[in-house]
Amino acid sequence: MLEPIKKNWRVLLLIVVVIGASVALFVPQFGPETAPGETQAEATQGVTNLQYGLDLAGGTRVRAPLLGYTATDVEFDGTNPTQVASDVAAEIDGVSTRDVNAVRSSEEGGAVEVVDASVDEETFRAAMDAAGYPYGGIRSGVTQETRDAAERVIKGKINEAGLSGGSVQQVQSITGEYFILVEVPGEGRQDVIALLEERGTVQIAIAYPDSEAPNGTAVEEEVLTQNDFANIGTASRREGTSGAYVPVSVVNEAAEGDQSPAERLQDAVVERGVASTSGGARCRYDMEANALEENSDSCLLLVVDGEVVNAFGMDDGLARSMARGSWADSGNFRLTTTSFSDAETISINLRAGALPAELDISGQGTSSTISATQGENFRLYSAITGVFAVFAVAGMVFVRYREPRVALPMIVTALAEVYALLGFAALVGYPLELAVIAGFIAVVGTGVDDLVIIADEVMSEGEVNSRTVFDSRFRRAFWVIGAAAATTIVAMSPLMVLSLGDLSGFAIFTILGVLIGVLITRPAYGDILRRLLTVR
Repeated sequence: MLEPIKKNWRVLLLIVVVIGASVALFVPQFGPETAPGETQAEATQGVTNLQYGLDLAGGTRVRAPLLGYTATDVEFDGTNPTQVASDVAAEIDGVSTRDVNAVRSSEEGGAVEVVDASVDEETFRAAMDAAGYPYGGIRSGVTQETRDAAERVIKGKINEAGLSGGSVQQVQSITGEYFILVEVPGEGRQDVIALLEERGTVQIAIAYPDSEAPNGTAVEEEVLTQNDFANIGTASRREGTSGAYVPVSVVNEAAEGDQSPAERLQDAVVERGVASTSGGARCRYDMEANALEENSDSCLLLVVDGEVVNAFGMDDGLARSMARGSWADSGNFRLTTTSFSDAETISINLRAGALPAELDISGQGTSSTISATQGENFRLYSAITGVFAVFAVAGMVFVRYREPRVALPMIVTALAEVYALLGFAALVGYPLELAVIAGFIAVVGTGVDDLVIIADEVMSEGEVNSRTVFDSRFRRAFWVIGAAAATTIVAMSPLMVLSLGDLSGFAIFTILGVLIGVLITRPAYGDILRRLLTVR
């Protein structure tokens, strides 16, 4: 029992790989994770678990830099980076500390960046000079830390919005500029750009009448920011109305001696008259004028990207629990909106976080869209090209050898190699692009080349009389194949690791195909030939 397995273990390994690829391709449990509200069939984009990229599924590609300026080689002189950022922000009118960051461990030494799109280079330079921190120079763009954070947030936005198959990566131009490249299959340009153009900052503020302000106008006071929210629910419609809400929990824990965000909100709404033991405030807010109406009570404001999207008073029951001081124990709250789309946007922004800087989509950014019909055509043409390549190779192999027992195993093992690559792509959820398809075709060509080398070497010196003779000839051929494979891997490695867009997919699958060939399919083909061509 063990002897046949020992002699044919390479063929058995190839069979196991093919079975594993079949499982990865067709078993639903190995398919991509479904986004909220998405079915497994929608996520897999077909009968297999394969994911198609922009070229083959249609969709939108956006490439844009993050807006900002960075001062490099900044000398902090022992000052805390937070204090440095605060000092620089204080020198720029209308800019908060949220839009100025100081980083000590940056790749550029100490660095200070401003990410407010309204600040130009001269203003930032003057602020750095006024703050008194020596620096080497100022360049356009943001730090690596900010780019990494933006990449994470955009990935979160795409996932939370249910846009399956989307990808986000950083790319660098020849001139050294960094861009964020976003690809979302199956989605229109306007929807993707609308998602990316919002920084996604969500805040809760209180607008209250102030007799000391000019003409008794209202004053807005920020009480909760993005990081003060804990559990965030999904957007839900309010029964009987066109409005909607997002259930949230405000963080109710804090360091010893400090107030938790829930306690801070609770104290603020009581102090500003939104809540009392007699009930909640009755809010009347003019959204167009962004101001309280005359004789209105204080209002809670829901602010997204600096714009008030809703203003509301408070339910009597909630108000009394806040006035008694018991609400902060749970911190449960509802962010109400006037439309379901606003509630969805707020839920996405809270879950994914706020972009650390604005994407310059309308300026230096570029975007392109491939229609779903065009993507389907590309898939069809890719399939036709692949089938043509297989039949062309099969025809040439039969013409060359005119020996079915040599040619048929060669074609089967070459196809098994491609099938294994498809299984790997399905298993890891790698989206298939035209460049990846080109890698598959390259694998077919190089794979058959190697198999031809094996067949020629084995049959070049006449009939194979014994397994010993076969093994000797096969080893000589395998050394040639191994050297060629090493050369291919070395040549393709730079394309795989550099930020060269679709070329990385071509390189990854070409290298993977070479490794599968050298480690699995070529040895299996050798075992099959040995069994078919030798007598003893």
